[in-house]
Amino acid sequence: MLKAIKRLPWAGRERNKSRGIYALAFDRLVRNRLAVVSLVVILLLAFVAIFAPLLSPYDPIKQNYDAISQSPSQAHWLGTDALGRDTFSRLLFGARTSLTVGIFTQAIVLGIGVPIGLVAGYLGGMVGNLLMRLVDIVYAFPDLLFIILLRSVLGGGILMIFLAIGLVAWTNIARLVRGQVLSVKEEEYVTAARAMGASNSWIILRHVLPNSVGPLLVAVTFAVPRAIFVEAALSYIGIGVPPPTPSWGTMIQDGYTVIFVAPHLVLFPAIAIAVVMLSFTFLGDGLRDALDPRISRRV
Repeated sequence: MLKAIKRLPWAGRERNKSRGIYALAFDRLVRNRLAVVSLVVILLLAFVAIFAPLLSPYDPIKQNYDAISQSPSQAHWLGTDALGRDTFSRLLFGARTSLTVGIFTQAIVLGIGVPIGLVAGYLGGMVGNLLMRLVDIVYAFPDLLFIILLRSVLGGGILMIFLAIGLVAWTNIARLVRGQVLSVKEEEYVTAARAMGASNSWIILRHVLPNSVGPLLVAVTFAVPRAIFVEAALSYIGIGVPPPTPSWGTMIQDGYTVIFVAPHLVLFPAIAIAVVMLSFTFLGDGLRDALDPRISRRV
């Protein structure tokens, strides 16, 4: 009898309803083949970045003047640059630089934008208005120009790049979190928790923040390729990652002067940047569709 009930058409739907929202979102994400492929590419790039010293056939900063600007060959799979450095090795270590910038920059962005958005949205009033005016002031500056200004003031190495990009990119996260908080704090369960005497901090950490994780995760996924592109642009104009540290933007800048003689010096790092940006973008699209509660798919 029980087996017959389990085979009823509505029985499966009841079991699905009993599952968590994130389990259902994961099912929808898995059904998105493009998002899954993008996730695999990102994980592969992360693996390459972590194990670059083991995978690299040459030292990425060692110069070999006997192999200057060589085309791809059996000895150098992607050729060499104007200083005789192996392009494939520099591409592997460049993945480490780019992914590190993209991920650690988002840590700074979340550390600044989430608290400001939470406080501005939940408290509102004069405090919320002051915080949002601060967001508007920072948002009004052109991003790249502001980052160049901060780089000139802060100087330093790659850590200062994290800080410079993070100090500019947090405004969108703050606005997103504030909008989510304004919506969630009017829900009945928040009102009930407040009526039972729960503190503001407990309500924010227990109810408001967890219900804002979905849109926040999507926003971060879209922001990672943007940070990678900004780092590449800064390296291209000469104020990014300091040499001789390999960076895809630096590789493009170095190869631009000989692009007609050795186009592979620009082509391969440009393809790497494009692949990373497209992978994160497609994954962000998949996460947005999977976490959207208005999407009704049978899973």
